[in-house]
Amino acid sequence: MTIDTLLQIMKKQLKLHKSLYDLSARKTEMIKKGDMAALDKLLKDEQAHLAAISKLEEERLAAAKAILPAIDNPSLAKLADAADAAAKAQLLQAREELLAVIEEIKARNGLNQQLIHQSMQFINFSRSLVVPQQKEINYGPPAGKKVKPEQSPGLFNSKA
Repeated sequence: MTIDTLLQIMKKQLKLHKSLYDLSARKTEMIKKGDMAALDKLLKDEQAHLAAISKLEEERLAAAKAILPAIDNPSLAKLADAADAAAKAQLLQAREELLAVIEEIKARNGLNQQLIHQSMQFINFSRSLVVPQQKEINYGPPAGKKVKPEQSPGLFNSKA
């Protein structure tokens, strides 16, 4: 395999990551609207994207290993050093673009996580207002009072 093959794989990865970011942005809107059916469908699409990204990552690792077989898991920096100047610039450019999109996805998913957490807090708060809290029924002494060790908790007093 050549550097060109690796660049093509990385371009496909970039395209899939951008599409995954778009899904994350749409997911934010679905969470805000509370549209669970659309959110469920969106999560299925997201899983398909993740499977495709995982497959492309395996292909990228195989291509990198084919270019530099002496190194077990060659990094893009090592691959760029092995390439000519034009290919090196393209590899580093593709890497930077991919890292930027991944950071955007992480930020968006962090926002989505916060929105879901806040929604859950609101649901729990609303539920506590609607459903009355039951008092705990215990068969022991009232809260705050301790049982004296010499008191017999039962009806039968053996000292009598």
